[in-house]
Formats: sequence, structure tokens, C-alpha cells
Amino acid sequence: MELRHIVAFVAVAEELHFGRAAARLHMAQPPLSQRIRQLESELHVQLFERTTRAVLLTEAGEAMLDPARKVLEDLEIAIGAARSGGRGELGRIVLGFSGASSHQHLPRLTAAIRRQHPGLRLVFAKRDYANDALGGVVDGELDLAFVRLPLNRDGVAHRIIEEEEILVALPAHHRLAEQERITLSDLAEEPFITFPGTVSSAVRDALVHACVESGFGPQITQEAPDTYTILALVAAGAGVTLVPSSVTHVTSPGLVYRPLAGPRRVLHTALAWRANNHSAALEKVLRIAEGVLPTPEIPTTM
Repeated sequence: MELRHIVAFVAVAEELHFGRAAARLHMAQPPLSQRIRQLESELHVQLFERTTRAVLLTEAGEAMLDPARKVLEDLEIAIGAARSGGRGELGRIVLGFSGASSHQHLPRLTAAIRRQHPGLRLVFAKRDYANDALGGVVDGELDLAFVRLPLNRDGVAHRIIEEEEILVALPAHHRLAEQERITLSDLAEEPFITFPGTVSSAVRDALVHACVESGFGPQITQEAPDTYTILALVAAGAGVTLVPSSVTHVTSPGLVYRPLAGPRRVLHTALAWRANNHSAALEKVLRIAEGVLPTPEIPTTM
């Protein structure tokens, strides 16, 4: 049995006239009659009572009509889904995110995707660190991820979505907390709290690099697995740290943020994806992201 046989059967069953059914299908009547005979021969049943005056469905034909219609309806749905998927209107995107900074971007992007393309399904994949998310993109586990620059990976495309200033986080009672700006070298003897050295953290790397550029190696006396714990320890007076400006939504009575004196130090947040991923759904998401998470207008130095 072929699809053309089912199409022919439904047309004749609904028109109850071979001539009208043939016109509906844009074909001649003899080939249509042949298709119905082939179908009846394959099923070993008679589907129509044919007289010189009328065409009527037999009991077998009546029983077959609704299931045959369902087959054609399901086919239309499948065709529509395939076409929508090809246009990126349907699909599944696995989106990786990590850290406190991603949480301000994620709701905006998610809301825009659901509003503009509700058929797209986002699957959220939490990672401990931005470089873990980058690894997921490289390995193909993630379609898209929030990452920190630099990437240092081949085959990965990216677009910067935010330039963040690096700030000092201090206990509120710290001797420098009242200063408008902090000279980093004034913290040379201070205990620092940051992410573990066993993980690849762009924030820890930026902290160490900034301190070394200021003429000292930071005394990292305590490590913690996430931003919230690090800032809680700072608020408790256990030390100081450097953070990107996106985490200043984390507040505590014992915590203050101050900008650094001297040249502005920044971290870049970006969306990253595999350069050879030509998914229509991914292209839709990237286009939406350009609108809700645009590249900063301030020129950036890579």
C-alpha cells in the first residue's frame, strides 16, 4: 500500500464520485479508478459499491475512512514540523551557563525566545565554571554557552555580550573600605579568597594577573567553589577578593565593592558555539540574542 492509494481512497470516499475526486486530485479518472482497484486488491476487500447512478462506501470502506484521514492528518503535521524545524521554528537547544554573572542574561534571553519562537525548547545545563561550559561546547554536549574570554579553543565562534569592570570586594570594616577607589598594591599583604586553583576559572586568572601586574603575588589563603560563598567569606572578614561588576547584586551588611584605581581592568562575557554547528534552531537563538544581549558599543581590546 502506498500513500497515493490512501489519498485516492479518501478523495473518492469524501466526494462519492470518481469524476469529482479525480478533479480534486488534478488527475484523470481512469488512473484514479485503477488506484482504488489496486488498493482493494491488496486489502482483499471491496471499499466501494459502484452503480451507474452512485458510488457508496461499503462497511469496509466506512471502517477505513477515519483511520485513513488520520494518516493524512498526521502526515501534514509531520511535514509542517519538518518545515518548521528547517526554519528553526522548532528544535532543541542545550544552553550552558555558570556563575552569578549568567543569571542576569539567562532570563532575558529565555523570555525573548519563548515570546518569539515558542516551538523552540531550551534545555538548561548548569556548569560550575565558565570554562566547563566552554568545554561542553567543544565536546558537543552544549549547543550554546555563556563563557568568559579568552577562549583558547579551536573551532569555537563567539560574540561578546558584556564588558565587566573588575572590582575589589572588601569587608565593610576594612581599613580601605571608605576610599573611593582602591590601589591594588595596597592589598599586597591582605589575604585573598577566590576560586580553587584546581579549576580553570577566568575570574581567578584575572585576579592573579592583576596582582602580578601591580608588583605582588596574591596571598590566597582560602578557596571556595562559587561566588556566593566567596562573598560571604569576605563579608565575614576572612579576606578580600576581585570580582566582575555583574555580581554586585549580591549584597550583605558586611560587604562593600570598590573600583580599582589606575587603568580600567575588564572581563568579557560572551556567547560561544561551535563554528560548524549550522542548526537552524541555533541560528534563530543567535539572532534573538543579538537583539536582547547586544555587543557593547564600547570598543573592547582583546
